[in-house]
Amino acid sequence: MSLRKEKAARLKVHVLDQTLKLIGKKSFEDLYVDDICARAKISKVTLFKYFPQKEDILLYYFRIWCMSRCVELAQRPREGASGLIYLFDKLGDTSEEHPGLMLAVLGYLSDMRRSPKPFPIKIEEKKLLFPEINNISTIELLSLDQMVEKFVLEAIFRKEITRSTNTRDITHLLLATFMGGIVIAHTNHMTPLKMYYRRNVEMLLKGLQN
Repeated sequence: MSLRKEKAARLKVHVLDQTLKLIGKKSFEDLYVDDICARAKISKVTLFKYFPQKEDILLYYFRIWCMSRCVELAQRPREGASGLIYLFDKLGDTSEEHPGLMLAVLGYLSDMRRSPKPFPIKIEEKKLLFPEINNISTIELLSLDQMVEKFVLEAIFRKEITRSTNTRDITHLLLATFMGGIVIAHTNHMTPLKMYYRRNVEMLLKGLQN
């Protein structure tokens, strides 16, 4: 790593880490830029250099969430229905740890005033985030959409999904269940969250069998 690239990577990872420590169980909306800067010990100018708006930290977080799933799957592969259940279980873990974070990500992605775009994770950041993974540069970063579609194709091949339906339609149905479950869990105060998400995906998979 060059010193310049390493410094930039460390700063971005540090900002995210401090933001997660600040947010705790509260809403991302209640977090002010001044709070983040004070906690990370940086100026607003520096923060906006890497995150042009506060909400970009959400996109960065969600991208790293997906990267974490890819790393775990590389270490302990799962396929088909098992992979889909794994993703919903991880959503449950995340929702328990930071209840408002995924809800904030969903709110950002659904804001018509913004154009959601993948937030890049550079190799220097991957090495800092996953120092114990020697081959981190070879692990492909897949989006949530890509992971779900991959597992759907595997589930069809393994005859875990037997209903004659377009693969993309099944993927979109699972994504809608994933994202919609976040809102329903919040509005109906569902607990425990992990069990709720698991039940959703298991019922859906059962319905995709003839």
